[in-house]
Amino acid sequence: MGELILRAALVDELPAVLGFWQVAAENESRPADTPDAVLAMHRRDPEALILAVDGTEIVGTIIAGWDGWRCHLYRLAVAPWRRREGIGGQLIAAAEERFRAFGGTRVDAMVLDGNAAAHGIWAAHGYRRQPDWSRWVKPLRPAEAEARGRKSVEAQPGGS
Repeated sequence: MGELILRAALVDELPAVLGFWQVAAENESRPADTPDAVLAMHRRDPEALILAVDGTEIVGTIIAGWDGWRCHLYRLAVAPWRRREGIGGQLIAAAEERFRAFGGTRVDAMVLDGNAAAHGIWAAHGYRRQPDWSRWVKPLRPAEAEARGRKSVEAQPGGS
């Protein structure tokens, strides 16, 4: 293991990020990761996707989305073989530093309900579940909506 560097992703690294998420990101119900979608995010805000890199290997990611008013964190992912080394915490701290520089005052993070390990890292860094809010989603692409709808129905008791 070399020196861990945290930095914004470069456009030519986006294919490697997509591959990394296939190994390190959890959540089968997330929207499909497509090269076009990730490139569009990167074009809109080239500093939002923060990487943890060891040599040439991507070992962690976080997306620190800033809309000019609110701070949103998602896609915290650490290589399974590098977990429990503090990489996730360093990524969270880097994202928070980015938000402070913009004048952000409150951060929300997307965390899977069933991911106990993720709950631990977010809680260790001062985040708390907000029980009076829930996330409502609507896919904007018909094929995605149909596929997600099937998964939702199948996950329900009595679903097919």
